[in-house]
Amino acid sequence: MLSLLISLAAGAAATVLLLLTPLHYAFGIILGTLVFAGVYAFVLRQVMLKINTAVEVAQKDLASNRIEKAVRIIEDVQKKFSPWQFYVKQQMNSQIGSIYYLKREFSKAFEYLEQGFARHWVGMAMLAICYMKRSQNSKMIDTFEKAVTVTRKESLLWSLYAFCLEKIGERDKAVKVMERGLKKLKGDERLEENLKLLQDGKKMKMQPYGDLWFQFHLEKTGTLMRLHTKAIQGRRKIVRR
Repeated sequence: MLSLLISLAAGAAATVLLLLTPLHYAFGIILGTLVFAGVYAFVLRQVMLKINTAVEVAQKDLASNRIEKAVRIIEDVQKKFSPWQFYVKQQMNSQIGSIYYLKREFSKAFEYLEQGFARHWVGMAMLAICYMKRSQNSKMIDTFEKAVTVTRKESLLWSLYAFCLEKIGERDKAVKVMERGLKKLKGDERLEENLKLLQDGKKMKMQPYGDLWFQFHLEKTGTLMRLHTKAIQGRRKIVRR
């Protein structure tokens, strides 16, 4: 990565120059290390500022339903900054894959999500669901395991994992996943309720997660219509009062 190479070069140059002075060689090594760290932090900050600025523009385009324009911006970020910083390519792949997944273009989403970033838990969950829909259950499990290993404190991720396990007929494994989730998120009411439902042989309730849940497109259309109708009826009752 260019940021690392530039920092190493600056640190090495500083060390060599200081070794040519009467100072003890230890000072040269220490100060060279400090120069490396300072340059790396500065370059990284500049790169991340540019990436974040571009991603914010892409998010505005997404909010205005200019999907293709948003994707082009993210692809441009990927092309420009991947040589500069570790994992930029993978992070942008997760972003683009998530966008296509939300549009229900699952095949196109899969191409990007498969090359995504493990710490982008939404993208990892979407990839796991893609594997499930392709009947690649072992890959689904492996992907969820990677996700919960690096993102332990996300309630919906644990519930999604269990939900998908139950969906492929692995209720006992789903129960164990929920128990693991509760060890990381003690007192989480949504996890507790869903664990109890699984233990009682009932369907999990994912609606309390709201829009975060619906973005994964695991809810049947009929269920979504009923929920939408209830929401409208609820608003009407409030207005009448």
